[in-house]
Amino acid sequence: MDHQGRAPGADDDGSGAVAILEALRVLIQSNIRLKRSVEFHWYAGEEGGLLGSADIAQSYASRKTPVVVADLHLDMVGYPASPPAVGIVTDYTDNETNELVRQIVGAYTDLSTVDFTCGYACSDHASWHEFGIRSVLPFESQYLDYNSNIHTPADSYETVNFDHLLKYVNIALAFAIEVAGIE
Repeated sequence: MDHQGRAPGADDDGSGAVAILEALRVLIQSNIRLKRSVEFHWYAGEEGGLLGSADIAQSYASRKTPVVVADLHLDMVGYPASPPAVGIVTDYTDNETNELVRQIVGAYTDLSTVDFTCGYACSDHASWHEFGIRSVLPFESQYLDYNSNIHTPADSYETVNFDHLLKYVNIALAFAIEVAGIE
């Protein structure tokens, strides 16, 4: 970690956790019947080396029957750059799933997409990719280091743009429906 002490984590990664929880709530209340099961995961130990996601991804990958079709990982989604865009992380992901998310962003948001690389396994999506499972990380902006508040006391809820976050809820819902299929 680059900061020791109080770091509330509202954007890194409260915003991703909230977006996933809201997508889950909407999906449940919609009563949509999907052909495949959809799971929602939250992980511990990302900053310590992707510990939680690596454990879960390895567990799924070791099963004889493929269980996971694709992983959409929402990490930081509440602090847009100017102009706002969805950053599509292209390392530790796969082209097919990235293209699906580009199409979803175009269809269900007013944002553009911009490809970029982290240069390392920068979030929990990389654990799934490591075990051969399709993975995608739509990021809050086209710049990995745009939010200078992360890992500091300034990463508080006042800095989160909830209108921007809501667009990632739409992305997550569309991804779940596209990948799982409607009965």
